[in-house]
Amino acid sequence: MVSVSERPAVPRTVLNTPTGEVLIPSIGYGVWQVPDDEVDSAVGTALEAGYRHIDTARIYGNEAGVGRALKATSVPRDEIFVTTKVWNSDHGREGTLRAFDASMRRLGLEVLDLYLIHWPVPSLDRYLETWAALRELRDAGRVRAIGVCNFHEGHLRRVEQESGEWPAINQIELHPYLQQGTLREFQAQRGIVTESWSPLASGKRVLDDPVVRRIAQRHDATAAQVVIAWHLALGLVVIPKSVTPARIVENLAAVGLELTRADLVELGTLDQGFRTGPDPDEFAVL
Repeated sequence: MVSVSERPAVPRTVLNTPTGEVLIPSIGYGVWQVPDDEVDSAVGTALEAGYRHIDTARIYGNEAGVGRALKATSVPRDEIFVTTKVWNSDHGREGTLRAFDASMRRLGLEVLDLYLIHWPVPSLDRYLETWAALRELRDAGRVRAIGVCNFHEGHLRRVEQESGEWPAINQIELHPYLQQGTLREFQAQRGIVTESWSPLASGKRVLDDPVVRRIAQRHDATAAQVVIAWHLALGLVVIPKSVTPARIVENLAAVGLELTRADLVELGTLDQGFRTGPDPDEFAVL
């Protein structure tokens, strides 16, 4: 049985930056679709359970609530890793710098741990300007590490060719039905950490898969714990989301679940190329 009675020790992953290594907790608490007037309570529950990594974004509309939770918690600020993201309509140097300042006011922070470009929006073709602004913020000491979300290999190559630097991390949709093996390998070879959003595939489809359920029964664990443990076993950073206190605790307990090699082989057969979200080459919502 995966114990939820004790606060688990959360593993950490190294982010490579020009100024040195930054450690990111390998499991975080995601707050997408959590209303602002509810998110402070949810984040407070997550911090009490032992999460030390909170992932938000300007477009989620709940940075202020996250800020209230950070202010209210007894957990020291230097123990909490906070991520937020620049939205598509703020691409470009001036827009990014303004958006960063606004996010920091809402979060109530002086220094951010990780700032990400939320989508590349190739039709807009301003992500290189946005990346330069992120580097400017990091070099000024306002953010510890910078990265991207939803970038394909071609987007990443352009960033490196323009700046001479790979992003520290790429947060992408990733779950057993969308395993992104080629992109994961490309990133691992270049020191880019892979972070999984929608790690449970946003619903019951993956959690009801017979393979997942059989492995869960074998370990006396929940299906969600099996999937989260799979992400961790692959060396990924993962940000599951739930507003149910019991599930918040159960998800974090997945760090104590050790899958066997046979489990990983079985789970590796489930890839269907199934996306719950849009294709980054096509998504251009501003």
